[in-house]
Order: sequence, then structure tokens, then C-alpha cells
Amino acid sequence: MSESRTPPPPAPTPAPGQLSRSEHICKQIIAAILRGELGENRRLPTEVELAQRYQASRTTVREALSRLRSEGIVVSRRGSGNYVQRLPSLQNSVPAQIASIHDMERYYAFRECVEVGAAGIAALARQEDDVRLMHACLQALRSAQLKGQTGVEEDLALHMAIARASRNPFFISTIEHALGPIRQCMELARNLGSPQDSVRIQTIDDEHQAIVQAIAEGSRERAEAAMRGHIGLARLRIFEGG
Repeated sequence: MSESRTPPPPAPTPAPGQLSRSEHICKQIIAAILRGELGENRRLPTEVELAQRYQASRTTVREALSRLRSEGIVVSRRGSGNYVQRLPSLQNSVPAQIASIHDMERYYAFRECVEVGAAGIAALARQEDDVRLMHACLQALRSAQLKGQTGVEEDLALHMAIARASRNPFFISTIEHALGPIRQCMELARNLGSPQDSVRIQTIDDEHQAIVQAIAEGSRERAEAAMRGHIGLARLRIFEGG
């Protein structure tokens, strides 16, 4: 006669703000990948092995793996198991937002550090297709503004094109992740600053053109100076209505 087995008790419901057991294991697997214990295109341990490693049930491990698959970090290969498809991002899922004048000051300081550095590296690393893209973004921004549009999205596209010209994935991902607050700054500059007249449009266009020209000509010093000047003047356009 076989012995009856008592099913394990259900996992306790996490308190508000607490991670569930599967979320906790998900983060542990991500940490193991980032430490290099599990590399890109490497097969993950089996569900049984992961359950033993993290002292959890297979159901909980399966939930963690399901979440990793939904985020594109892990891919399941039929009959072969689960594999790391890409390295996970270290970014928070929700970017920081600007909620005060102090935040804005801090954010312009951040932009100066990151975007000035990206422009300088772009001057050394840019390729012909990067230069063509930057010029195309410049033209799109000019056209939008001359039509009376804000040009915010076109402006963001130009800044991303400059970041991509650095050919450095850390600059690219950092600036891409910061597009939300950058958009806030640009929209505030247009709302709080002087009206978008032809002189103002030409002034901003000249600033952008100086950055792109310096990058195209391979001058790191001029690219950094032009970007620093542009961000400083953008800040003034908010705080001093310039």
C-alpha cells in the first residue's frame, strides 16, 4: 500500500512591497548571469538543479523562468532546455523623473557629464552612416520647427543619434534610458522660455550644428565644448527665460 503524501503548503503571499519567492529567485538568476556564472547563449541548469540551488519548489523556479523568458533574457529551446539569450539590463524599470527645481539642476549636471562625454567619444568613433544620420536628424528638427511644431521628438532623435555615434553601448543605453527626463526638460524649456521665434530656432540650430560638425570632423575637444555649451544654454533657457 502506497503512503499518501501531503502536498506542500502554498507559498505565503508576500506583504505589500515585498518580493514574491519567484521574483526573488528571478533576481538571483539575473545576478548569477551578471557575475559571469551563466553567460550569453549558455544553457541554464535544469529546473530540478535550480530548485536545489535556490531551495525552492520547481513550480516557483518555473515561475521565475517564465518571467525571464517574458523579458527576453532567457529563451526555451524545445527538447534542450533554457538558455541565456541576452545579458539583463541593470537599469531600473522606471526611470527617475523631474519633480522639483532641485531635480532639474541635478539633471542638467547629469546631462553635462554624460552627453558631453558621449559627444567627445563620438568624435573619435563615428562612422559615415552616423554622420549621415545626425545630419538627417538635424534636417528633420529644422523642418518640424519651421512648421510650427515643438520638434521635441526630433530633438530627442538627434541626441540619440549623437549617443549612437559614440559606438559605446554604455553611453547609448544610459542616454536612451534618460529620454523621459530629457523630454521633460525640453518641454519645460519651450513652456517657460521665450516663444519659439525664428531667432530662437536659429540659435538652437546653430548649437546643434556646431556639435554635429565637430563630431563629423573628428574633433573631440570641439565636440565636448559644443555639447557643454548647448546644455548650459538649454539650462539658461529654462531658468532665465533665454
